[in-house]
Order: sequence, then C-alpha cells, then structure tokens
Amino acid sequence: MLADLVARSCSGAIRALTGARALWQGCAPSSDHRVYYGNHASHGDFVLIWSALPITLRRQVRPVAAADYWQRDGLRRYLIHAVFNGVLIERDPARRQQDPIACLCQAVDEGNSLILFPEGTRNTEEGVLPFKSGIYHLARQRPELEFVPVWIDNLKRVMPKGRWLPLPLLCTTTFGEPLRLKADEDKDRFLERARMSLLALDPQPRRQRA
Repeated sequence: MLADLVARSCSGAIRALTGARALWQGCAPSSDHRVYYGNHASHGDFVLIWSALPITLRRQVRPVAAADYWQRDGLRRYLIHAVFNGVLIERDPARRQQDPIACLCQAVDEGNSLILFPEGTRNTEEGVLPFKSGIYHLARQRPELEFVPVWIDNLKRVMPKGRWLPLPLLCTTTFGEPLRLKADEDKDRFLERARMSLLALDPQPRRQRA
C-alpha cells in the first residue's frame, strides 16, 4: 500500500537525518490507550514522536493536528490523512462543526492512541508554555487514559520554524512515566502536574523553571 510505504520512508528519513533515538525512562511501549504529549516547536514534531514508536504501534497512534495548516494543499492533505491518519482540529471556533474534545474521544473510542501538544502553539523560546485546558477535558471525559510525557531534545535546532525538512542533527525522544487524572484533581493542578512531568524529562535543568 502506497501510504504504508510513504510512512516507512518518512520514519526512516527522520531517523537517518536526526539520528533520532527513543529513551523509555518511565514506561515501556504498550498497546494500551495512551496520549503521548510533548513539547512543541514545529509542525513536524509529531513525526519525531511517531517515528520513535515501535512499528507495530504506529497505525494505532494518531497525531492531533491543526486543520488550517494540514488542509492547505494536496500534499499536506495526503500526508495527514492517508499516511499519518491524523485527527484534525479546527483552531478557529467560528469554523468548527464539531467539538474538538468530542473528536478526540471518538478517536480513542475507536481504539486509537493520540499524539498531541498541550502548549497549543509552537514555542520558539526555552522551557514549556502553560498548557491549554484541552488535555484536562480529555482526561475528564476518558479517565482511563494514560498520559505519557515525551520530551524531544534538540527539537528547535532539528526542525526550526519555517522548514519542511529537518536539519541533520542528533535528536532524542524521552518517554516518561504515565499519569492519569486523579479523582479529586482540578484543572489547574492536573495541567501543572502534566507540565512538570514533561519538564522533568528535559536533560538541561536550566530550562526547567522557564
């Protein structure tokens, strides 16, 4: 199948160009329903996380992506739909035809895991921006989900804003310990706990208080 061939080619190219390696520090690869959430600097971030997963899991892991970006032309539409099977979210509330959380819940209910970026926008600075509330609302709707933090190191140099192809630099994706929403946990506490779990994977401590 052409889409599978393109997917394998993309994964192989990413690993070859970035020397990407996966470090599973807090968990092991699993077919359990999970949300892999990471730091965000480019539209290609999800490809790095997706490529770091075992090939047997990739078809059940769907990236959550911005509809306005990935629907701009035929190539992007083909990649996000046929190759990566993305869940597209309309960022403009006025153009939405379906609640974004409902879209994510539907994908999970169909047996998929997700890749998303809770900062909500690409971050060109050090550290991690405050998380948007979507990840909390998803956790409330599907409390059985495991949320796995994934830190992509050297991210901003590998895939700087405005580039389609990564630069040939070493990159590491570190998978941390999964977390779930606690029964008595409110939005602010969950978002901060999820954010700090991600920052704890940063190998450069100077950035952890950003």
